[in-house]
Amino acid sequence: MNRKGNTALTHLVLGMAALLCAPAAAFAADTPLTQEQGSILWTLLGGMLVMFMQPGFALVECGLTRAKNAANIMLKNYADFMLGSILYFLAGFAIMFGSSHSGLIGWSHFGMNGFSGGNAAGQWAWTFWFFQTAFAATAATIVSGAVAERTNFKAYMLVSVCITLFVYPVSGHWCWNSLFGEGQGWLEALGFIDFAGSAVVHSVGGWIALAGAIILGPRLGKYGRDGTARAIPGHNIPMAGLGVFILWFAWFGFNCCSTTAVDGAIGYIAANTLLSSCAGAVTAMLAMWVKLKKADPSMTLNGCLAGLVGVTAGCFEVEPLGALCIGAMAGVLVVVSVLTLDQVFRVDDPVGAISVHGVCGSFGTLMVGLFAAPGYGKVTGLLYGGGLRPLLVQALGALSVALWAFCMGFIIFRLVNCVIPLRVSKEEERKGLDIVEHGADAYSGFQIFFYD
Repeated sequence: MNRKGNTALTHLVLGMAALLCAPAAAFAADTPLTQEQGSILWTLLGGMLVMFMQPGFALVECGLTRAKNAANIMLKNYADFMLGSILYFLAGFAIMFGSSHSGLIGWSHFGMNGFSGGNAAGQWAWTFWFFQTAFAATAATIVSGAVAERTNFKAYMLVSVCITLFVYPVSGHWCWNSLFGEGQGWLEALGFIDFAGSAVVHSVGGWIALAGAIILGPRLGKYGRDGTARAIPGHNIPMAGLGVFILWFAWFGFNCCSTTAVDGAIGYIAANTLLSSCAGAVTAMLAMWVKLKKADPSMTLNGCLAGLVGVTAGCFEVEPLGALCIGAMAGVLVVVSVLTLDQVFRVDDPVGAISVHGVCGSFGTLMVGLFAAPGYGKVTGLLYGGGLRPLLVQALGALSVALWAFCMGFIIFRLVNCVIPLRVSKEEERKGLDIVEHGADAYSGFQIFFYD
């Protein structure tokens, strides 16, 4: 390019930069950010990061399953968010954060409670709704991976609707209603702590996934006639690894932005989140190294997620050393749980979602009662001289949410199966859900399909 062209391009770039920067400079100089505006901006950012977890989940699930089902899994993750956002807007949010009835369930008309246009209360209300919608979609999409490769798409959609519309909001009301609604849920009234959702989000999705995996049964060929578990490798481990990196990054929005305000806590919440995830990945890798004499990539990925799930409940309550301990234990726990479910109970979970989210979610919730450190959050755990009560309350909360999610998941999967068969036929499962459910091929030209 000649000098004249270079000069013109330089002027264009500088002009665009001036246009972009001038409003920001004027805003900074003339209208300093208020605390309320800062909270809105921070919480909106968190909602966007939590939404970014959806592609993370989609890539993990696609990578750890077979290529013939990749398009189906991607569409399920999209549908979870699309349907979930609408349903949470219409009713889910009102059930979760409406005026509490005996601490069990809430309800209020969505157009009330401050959802009114551009006033200050309305600005915050819509921001909080957006943030919580991303959480609701996360809970629903956890189920997708555990029931992958053999589930009828229409039946799965009905299950997803029920989770976002009722199951997640009810247990969420028990634990979080006072964050926005009038009154307290019965668990938070007892002093139950789940800062960012180990129980409310992750264990709910994980225990519903367990119910679904039990009712659906294992994939064809997963277990031999003698009951021996057979490995069904995922088709793209790098894809799953990228998905975990995306989840890891977005998790800082999940945990740090749950403050819904910019304050000094966000620094140590970020530190706790990072340390726990790293410890979980290391201990899971070492545990599989001891067992297989090799470092296993997929289990290391799940160890990282287990550390993230484990610290989510207590990221505001524990000190960094406690986060390290929680993550290290979660990394070993997820290995034991995956192998036990697969080889002892013969529950086929293609991606380890039950162990990562259900088992480690409940475990992390319980650990708040042990590792909550004085000078950080609201309670002091048993290991720091806080007595037995916090641990008992955490145990009650973790058990209550787990039982609610599993029982409701079991009922929903059974009822849906009466309307639409949950499981595709053997022939459809062999061909792959991409072709039979969607008439699509995730990797066109790279697979050969045989038809009768």
